[in-house]
Amino acid sequence: MRKIVPIVLLIAFIASCSSKPEGFVINAKISGDLENGTRVFLKTTDSLNKLQDVDTTTVENGIFSFTGEQENPKLYYIFLESNKGNIPLFLENGDIDIKFQKDSLNYAQLKGTQQNELFMKFLDESRKIGERVRSMQRDMNNAARAQDTATVTSLREEYLELQEHSRSFNIEFAKENPNALISALILGNLLYSKILPNEEIQQIYDALTPEIKASEPGKDLKEQLDKLQNTDIGSVAPEFSAPTPQGNMLALSDIKGKVTLVDFWAAWCRPCRAENPNIVSVYKKYHDKGLNVVGVSLDTRADDWNKAIEADGLEWNHISNLKRFQDPIAQLYNINAIPAAFLLDENGIIVAKNLRGAALEQKVAELLN
Repeated sequence: MRKIVPIVLLIAFIASCSSKPEGFVINAKISGDLENGTRVFLKTTDSLNKLQDVDTTTVENGIFSFTGEQENPKLYYIFLESNKGNIPLFLENGDIDIKFQKDSLNYAQLKGTQQNELFMKFLDESRKIGERVRSMQRDMNNAARAQDTATVTSLREEYLELQEHSRSFNIEFAKENPNALISALILGNLLYSKILPNEEIQQIYDALTPEIKASEPGKDLKEQLDKLQNTDIGSVAPEFSAPTPQGNMLALSDIKGKVTLVDFWAAWCRPCRAENPNIVSVYKKYHDKGLNVVGVSLDTRADDWNKAIEADGLEWNHISNLKRFQDPIAQLYNINAIPAAFLLDENGIIVAKNLRGAALEQKVAELLN
């Protein structure tokens, strides 16, 4: 029995060391005088990317804390009552230590859990780049006021180089840190801003660890990448339906022609309204030859939508759910900016995207003549 007891104790010790923490503790220490009782808010974003309160505490003698349990790591924010800025952090089970100046929340230092250590690694370099950008902007403004065109030109070139450095840093960080939640968020931003080809973003995503792919940012990224694949040139355009201005349901399959233009626009979108005369011209010229157009409006008010249709002379089919970018069709086609357009052939295959002006007419003529 004397040999068995140490082994049992050893097994228990190993189990206790390898087990994951059951909850989180956020311990924050503030430098600078801050009145006791100052409220602190822990917030995160909902499905519409709007901030929502999660918990509230108060500052006592320059410190505050939050405790709880977090099933999966997620980006949260700490706000101080009557203070500008916020502290972003990844909320995950474990001890998270935060130190910051009361007037510099954006420069808080995070320690204690894997995701926050990786996040801090990213933030350190990002903050350095941000400081250089702000310094350069101040110098450019001073040079512009002094009418020093040579200095303005030189600084502008440096600024462009700094922008490229910032992009490269983000890309390389995501590549080198496949186990970081911030890498998934970086890829999401790169996808949204169209800085990288979708294929390259897909390759970096594929290298992420299973844990990051299973996270909320990882799942969101995969969903967006899948949607993009569904709307790539050569893919069959996803089917959809929505109400017309008269309240009737209209589906894409109801109005396909030999060539079909799916045009995402809105009454409030100036570039869309500026492009409308060109679409009107192409439609009038090629409708009898087989061109159909369906306008998918991202308006929120039916009155604005209908007035714009009449004012711009848009004689084709129109549909809208009046939900701006939350429109299910916009989400299905991964639309995050307008105008956006998809040109389909008679089989519903996407043959071109986002053509404007003469390029649109040239492609329609090629398909119909």
